[in-house]
Amino acid sequence: MNILILGSGGREHALAWAVMQNPKCDKLIVAPGNAGIAQIAECAGLDIMDGGLVATFAEENAIDFVIVGPEAPLAAGVADRLREAGFLVFGPSEAAARLEASKSFTKEICDAAGAPTAGYARFTEAGPAKDYIRAQGAPIVIKADGLAAGKGVIVAMDEATALAAIDDMLGGAFGGAGAEVVIEEFMEGEEASLFVLVDGETVLPIGTAQDHKRVGEGDTGPNTGGMGAYSPAPVLSAEVEARAMDEIVKPTMAEMARRGMPFQGVLYAGLMIKDGAPRLVEYNVRFGDPECQVLMLRLGAQAMDLMHAAAEGRLGEARVNWADDHAITVVMAANGYPGSYEKGSEIRGLDALPEDSRNMVFHAGTAEREGAIVATGGRVLNVTARGDSLQEARERAYAMVEAIDWQGGFYRRDIGWRAL
Repeated sequence: MNILILGSGGREHALAWAVMQNPKCDKLIVAPGNAGIAQIAECAGLDIMDGGLVATFAEENAIDFVIVGPEAPLAAGVADRLREAGFLVFGPSEAAARLEASKSFTKEICDAAGAPTAGYARFTEAGPAKDYIRAQGAPIVIKADGLAAGKGVIVAMDEATALAAIDDMLGGAFGGAGAEVVIEEFMEGEEASLFVLVDGETVLPIGTAQDHKRVGEGDTGPNTGGMGAYSPAPVLSAEVEARAMDEIVKPTMAEMARRGMPFQGVLYAGLMIKDGAPRLVEYNVRFGDPECQVLMLRLGAQAMDLMHAAAEGRLGEARVNWADDHAITVVMAANGYPGSYEKGSEIRGLDALPEDSRNMVFHAGTAEREGAIVATGGRVLNVTARGDSLQEARERAYAMVEAIDWQGGFYRRDIGWRAL
């Protein structure tokens, strides 16, 4: 098969790596890709937000299967344009992608499906929103309704922070994404992620992970897109996963189908777990980043077969073959992230690192300039390792991190601490 992956981050590098392990892949193109992806696949400078352009490119390159990596093209209806043009696509329709693109839509679906989640209220004006916060008190959670690249959530531990978040969001800090805010009760417990493939009807769990959202060690400082992750997540035991599937995921998918917008692709359920009971924090309609990196290292070549089965409506016959293993990824980010950071610093030492089924450095924000690898993003590298235990995987990952010579970056030294 000729396969096209849309995206340019660490998630897409991990997807490309897994797809390349599968003998059914004859040719792989990633658009637009990055310096790491360019080492294993062909990259194409393509505007992935333009569905018509992507469809034309796919036709010209005899593409058989398209995997959409990020949420923005899904929310923009790129999967719909491709399907209309006759392509097999892994990723939900624009209508179904609202599960991520609109927090208030997700709440409405959860209410209809009876899925347990945080109590909430929606606002488009600052005055009523602030009155609600004063009435509820802190801690409280403020969310931009739309897509904000993983940064539109403020967990306010005091009232002043919550009120300031309202001013920021409704004042345009997140553009159109913050034109409406959802204010939620603060849920206590441990957060973990459940990943499920869906083909419109059948749902198939394909793994659990836990990520580290905050920039600083000990989970301190501002939220980021994620500073590291590991899989599996111990808190998501078989019993908790079964409850999450029965009480949250399956009712949501049934409600989406009932509304005429069946979901196809990967559903990422962010869960808060307390005393063995899961509640939904949020849905994402694509693989998490950096959770995808640990899942792909554990799944390997079968990841492509599973995605293909979801796209063709054959999940009922698919099975996941898990090894009894663990994987961890450590994000190396540019100094200053998640605030302003400099681009263009050179990264050395990558050539000497192992690249196999147990050790991989996935590139997230890199480019090649005059033979050198340089940083072009906030999150730049995902140093990922697999082991028979989480401790072994962690030691492998940090040994690779320490071998990388990059003065312009930093990383957390405590990834995996909750499980260890």
